[in-house]
Amino acid sequence: MMNIFEALRISHTLQRALADQLVATSGDSPERQRLFRDLRRELAAHETAEERCFYVPLMEHDAAVDTSRHGIAEHHEMDEMVEELMDLEMSSPTWLVKARALHHKLHHHLDEEEQKFFQLAGKVLSAAQKTALAKEYEAEFTTQRVQA
Repeated sequence: MMNIFEALRISHTLQRALADQLVATSGDSPERQRLFRDLRRELAAHETAEERCFYVPLMEHDAAVDTSRHGIAEHHEMDEMVEELMDLEMSSPTWLVKARALHHKLHHHLDEEEQKFFQLAGKVLSAAQKTALAKEYEAEFTTQRVQA
């Protein structure tokens, strides 16, 4: 039976791969367009599902409130970075600079979640909660991906 941490890591792995591939592209190419679209969809679905099925339940524990707020704030920062990229020409040098900034922020956020947030959550959530949250996350993530 999968737990919430394993469920989140699946999306984290895909996000890292998409971001890595995206910053390796050049110009307004079909590959860059596809990777950016796929990364946007993955981020949007993951963030919503993660906030609802990981951060909100964590906020029920005093020890995890600040950590949860920090994670949600970083989601918002990445959303703003994605919006900036959407407003720029993909062929512009500024686009790649901004894409690299998003890549850096994304890697920082995912590493922080996996190395700090997961450990804290592991202490405050029961085994049953970890399993139940994984199921909730997967269902919410699937719903969000269809809508994205």
